[in-house]
Amino acid sequence: MTKVTELWVTRDKLRETRIVESDQKPLENGQIRVAIDKMGLTANNVSYAVSGDAIGYWKYFPAEGAWGKVPGWAMADVVESRSDAISEGERLYGFFPMASEVILEPGRTADDFFMDEAPHRAELPALYNQYRRTRSEPEFLQSLENERCLLFPLFVTSFVLYDYLIDNAFFGAQQIIIGSVSSKTGFGLTHLLKNDPEVSQKVVGLTSSGNVGFVENLGCCDQIVTYGEADDIDRSLPSAWIDMSGDGPLTGELHRLMGDNMVESCIVGATHWEAERKRDKNLPGALPTFFFAPGHIAKRDAEWGAGEIWRRGSEAGAEIAKSVSDQIAVERISGASEVAAIWREMLDNNVSPSRGIMIAI
Repeated sequence: MTKVTELWVTRDKLRETRIVESDQKPLENGQIRVAIDKMGLTANNVSYAVSGDAIGYWKYFPAEGAWGKVPGWAMADVVESRSDAISEGERLYGFFPMASEVILEPGRTADDFFMDEAPHRAELPALYNQYRRTRSEPEFLQSLENERCLLFPLFVTSFVLYDYLIDNAFFGAQQIIIGSVSSKTGFGLTHLLKNDPEVSQKVVGLTSSGNVGFVENLGCCDQIVTYGEADDIDRSLPSAWIDMSGDGPLTGELHRLMGDNMVESCIVGATHWEAERKRDKNLPGALPTFFFAPGHIAKRDAEWGAGEIWRRGSEAGAEIAKSVSDQIAVERISGASEVAAIWREMLDNNVSPSRGIMIAI
């Protein structure tokens, strides 16, 4: 019998990994078996793991006990089907675990997508339950598989953040400060801001000294500031803090620096995942608030029509991906042990932003 291989991590000790092999389970009526071909590994996967219990990311593909399966965006093939709607041989794009295969339960179906309607996923954000049927999509999308896995989900988040700022008139900010700007979501946001002729706000990117060259080559920041040099930021301007790092002390430092001029404080990611999460409760300026992208997407779905913001974000993501393709070299890493090793490198911030890591268990 064919074996299924999965990579599990301890949910509260993310460097602890376990390779789990088990026999394939037989399909029930309505289910499909999907072989996961390749998944993008980025800081986004780390953010899913860090917030897995708080938001529910661990619940999409449950493991046992203290263990979890890190999810991410991947390309996959339907290798067996007991669904009347989905055929063997179909190519899929969507949210998958670090595993060789997974069983899905297609429900609502259209020519170019279906919704997984497994009972344990019913109460989870629907955004992650949609799987694209790529053969029915435009050819240009079919040709961008690596970019979709590595960049599109992050750049869609960049677009949602960009739209959130516009929707709120930037909260009156004249300066946008972006933490961990070398992250893909970070530089995607800078690209959108700098290439919008109607955006006049100054864009400031915070990054480590080792990533300054990469950020400079992107050419999307008015000012690049390294960690520890926050005093270089103009504190006279009303500012919005968009934090991809999840670094509580850094947020506190910036709030105290900007005072009441910190008019928005939006916590997005967790690239500094081991930094102290807790923030002072009485910081000056706007209250730091976790940004939940599906919430803003739901708002725009109601205003623009279901799926419209995702469509606009995907188009923007394709454009950003095209503009930075020469800055990112795609690498493919296969095998559960090798994937566990690169996962730990990602946790240790030892993967350059110029590397595009595609993994396969």
